[in-house]
Amino acid sequence: MARRRQAVTIRHVAAEAGVSLQTVSRVINAEPNVRPEMKQRVQEAIDRLGYVPSIAAQRMSGSRSYLILAVNDRERTIADWRARKGTDWVDQMLLGGMLTCAEHGYRMIVELIDTHSDHVERELSAAIAAVQPDGIILTPPHADNPQIVRFLSDQKILFARIGSQDDDAGIPISMDDAGSARMATRHLLGLGHRRIGFIAGSFEYRLSGWRVDGWRQAMAEAGLPDAGLLAEGDFSYASGAEAARRLLSGAQRPSAIIASNDQMALATLDTARAMDLAVPRDLSVISFDNTPLAYFAQPSLTAIDQPIAAMASKAAELIIDGQRGKPRPARLTVIPSSLVERDSVAPWPGNG
Repeated sequence: MARRRQAVTIRHVAAEAGVSLQTVSRVINAEPNVRPEMKQRVQEAIDRLGYVPSIAAQRMSGSRSYLILAVNDRERTIADWRARKGTDWVDQMLLGGMLTCAEHGYRMIVELIDTHSDHVERELSAAIAAVQPDGIILTPPHADNPQIVRFLSDQKILFARIGSQDDDAGIPISMDDAGSARMATRHLLGLGHRRIGFIAGSFEYRLSGWRVDGWRQAMAEAGLPDAGLLAEGDFSYASGAEAARRLLSGAQRPSAIIASNDQMALATLDTARAMDLAVPRDLSVISFDNTPLAYFAQPSLTAIDQPIAAMASKAAELIIDGQRGKPRPARLTVIPSSLVERDSVAPWPGNG
């Protein structure tokens, strides 16, 4: 009678293949010091028995846990979940990170840490002690929090920094926020817009400043002033509405606005509508993020698509590579963004 799958252990595989437990563990862990014929023999035994490797079996060959810990901002994540606003940063992070981890026999666990907490090191220490991860993925704003970066460096833990461009510690991975803002601005310039407003996100996130820099660079390249065209939000709908009102109430209102996330872009659409401005006839709008909000907005939003899943996937891949002895990348890893064109942008028919 065939063994049930859940009853099969590494010992059964070793006996079936006629090898030691350590040899089976090295094959499971894809270690390089296994002869091809031995690897084939063990793999055939695994296939015959329907064996599924366990964390305990994987750890036999060393101290690895085969777990990667992804750390996200507690306050903002919980606020978005409770508000049910359709943001999908965590979903995309799980999509990219979990699938890549699974391909390599790893698992990804998400932990929410408050970056403002005076006890951030204690919270991280508790999470690390509980999970014993082989590596950590930091997301904004944690990725550029000097206290967190210094703590992880001191702990000698492999970590990747999504949304960071600093290569002083960890593995930085970016979508080039400045370049993405230049892309959005140049798209509008190509359609004849000359007064292009920008709604920045919270400057607690360094990427907010990079996006402003990209917009300003594109405006300067076109020989256009940006004075009076910048308004600051904090990524919330309310802040986007207030910023849009400031920009659209001036004597020379912009013909287009770039908002630094979908919630603020949606607020811009609603604010324009309340001011009897039609989008895109009177005002073109481009967003960052490209969450479901952008697709279902009326009109649907042209948006910079953040490659969150691809960045999380690359972060997991580079951590796993590091565990297997490969050197960290010598320079910043850039995952390109893209511009998704929808219905919120049109050529400017006036004189700008």
